[in-house]
Amino acid sequence: LNATSRRDVDGHIIGVVGIGQDITARIAQEQEYARVIETANAPIFGVDLDGKVTVWNKCAADVTSFTSAEVMGQHLVQQFISEDFRASVQEVLDLALKGEVTANFEFPIITKTGAKIQILLNATPRRDEYGHVLGVVGIGQDITGRLAQEQEYSRLIDTANAPIFGVDRDGLVTVWNKCAANISGYSSEDTMGHPLVNEFITEDFRQSVQEVLDKALRGEEDSNFAFPLVTKDGHRLEILLNATSRR
Repeated sequence: LNATSRRDVDGHIIGVVGIGQDITARIAQEQEYARVIETANAPIFGVDLDGKVTVWNKCAADVTSFTSAEVMGQHLVQQFISEDFRASVQEVLDLALKGEVTANFEFPIITKTGAKIQILLNATPRRDEYGHVLGVVGIGQDITGRLAQEQEYSRLIDTANAPIFGVDRDGLVTVWNKCAANISGYSSEDTMGHPLVNEFITEDFRQSVQEVLDKALRGEEDSNFAFPLVTKDGHRLEILLNATSRR
């Protein structure tokens, strides 16, 4: 309701005029929005223009052990983000407050027990019915378990007693374990980001090795493929290769 005085020709107040707006549907929509957020199976939080928490759903409470009552009105960055990530998280929030969306931003949030939970975040502006930015809504994903699994995977690769290498879709080296370094003389730092075929395979085998890699990139595995690898001192090492797609 907007209420304004009603006056006569002499300016005397003789009553009130109220101009209303039916907001029943809007309130129902907001309640449904709040229910969806609260019951989502992803941690969702929101902050206002000052960076203070205004939304903290059940999943966010479950992964952090902080209840909604404990965090509401608290400054998200200063109180729940580890110091080394405060500047970058604040930057993402500031971008959202300017109307810019950030996707797949990774950062740690501190739980009630002091542990760090790794969150993959999509941050988007929260607007009112007129399009004005009111704050930020962040939809997250707890990737702590996935990161631990990836770290274990990397450890197993690096300590394997067989040479293991990996390349990306452009054929550039992304994995080069200790055994590969030991037998070739090239350290991981020597090879990362370099083209495997053009720099480390003898010229007479480049085409056939490239064909094996291309097949793996299409999802076709190859086993027991023999080819020579050039070592740092120029020797040829005969390698028996199993090539599989990395997904």
